[in-house]
Amino acid sequence: MPLKLAGMIQVGLPVTSFASMAEMIKKVAFEERLGNSLIVREPIGVAGCITPWNYPLHQIAAKVAPALAAGCTVVLKPSEIAPLNAYVLTEIIHEAGLPAGVYNLVMGNGAVVGEAIASHPQVDMVSFTGSTRAGKRVSELAAQTVKRVALELGGKSPNVILDDADLSKAIADGVGKCFLNSGQTCSALTRMLVPYSRLAEAETIAATAAKKFTVGDPFDPSSRLGPLVSEIQRERVRNYIRKGIEEGAKLVTGGVEPPEGLGKGYFVRPTIFSEVKSDMTIAQEEIFGPVLVMMPYEDEEEAVRIANDTIYGLAGGVWSRDPERAKRVARRIRAGQIEINGGAFNPLAPFGGYRQSGNGREYGPFGIAEFLEVKALQL
Repeated sequence: MPLKLAGMIQVGLPVTSFASMAEMIKKVAFEERLGNSLIVREPIGVAGCITPWNYPLHQIAAKVAPALAAGCTVVLKPSEIAPLNAYVLTEIIHEAGLPAGVYNLVMGNGAVVGEAIASHPQVDMVSFTGSTRAGKRVSELAAQTVKRVALELGGKSPNVILDDADLSKAIADGVGKCFLNSGQTCSALTRMLVPYSRLAEAETIAATAAKKFTVGDPFDPSSRLGPLVSEIQRERVRNYIRKGIEEGAKLVTGGVEPPEGLGKGYFVRPTIFSEVKSDMTIAQEEIFGPVLVMMPYEDEEEAVRIANDTIYGLAGGVWSRDPERAKRVARRIRAGQIEINGGAFNPLAPFGGYRQSGNGREYGPFGIAEFLEVKALQL
């Protein structure tokens, strides 16, 4: 991620998570009366937290901060691909004077350490962020001891641009929401739904917007997109671009070849496809790179049907000059978080998915609730 963005996002969001939890925990009703019962909320116990590489410290903070605030002990397994931030956080926690054993860092890969945490009988819950495939494995292992599981998994999020939307504003914002962190974002708005009647105009606006996403060294202030995380990830993304071309999608801009002047490094051209149909691979599978698919629709009903036509349900967007219309459409989209006319990300609002995008919620009071058990004392 380019340095300027990394300062705001990769550092700013984790700071917000820890600071907000210090305030949010004061508002939790640990005891309340309901008829003749005293409802008591207690820490669930040992929380196993398994986190990915794309927003490494942010996703650690989104689990560790509420778990500690709730009174749990934590066993953290960060991504072995991006582990250094976890070491720094561990040093900070040690210097802050947390008692030994409250926070525990265990390094290793998912197949060994992650599976040990998910299956361990003395781990009371597992909070996992990563791929849907890996999340299914975590669920299988956790089921052996019937522990609670919170999963934040993949996405193929729709961005529905209704026929009365401000096209220039909506598409420019949508391209940015797809390309953030070089597309390595689970909630990226990777499917842009556009009316057939405005598709040609939308393609032109999107191509112009994509050209503004300069690819280059993340330490160069002029760069808006850095490299992908690895050679494996770059090849995965390029294979999806090839697949899109093979299946007949219209290549608006970008492509398989490395960006000009960037033959070295894991760089991918910002790529936009149009005339994409729901049965195409690039419309259904999470690419995790700077690849946007534009999908035309005839009317609002078809737009909603296409929006819901994946196994995922993590995020989405709706654009309309009529905010009430946008909200009506948003209510019909099966996803956990939906932007209305580019509404800003709220780090205190619940974040999580429907269907194979996971279960449970992170951030704010909903994030704390994941780490609490509820007991009724009948009086």
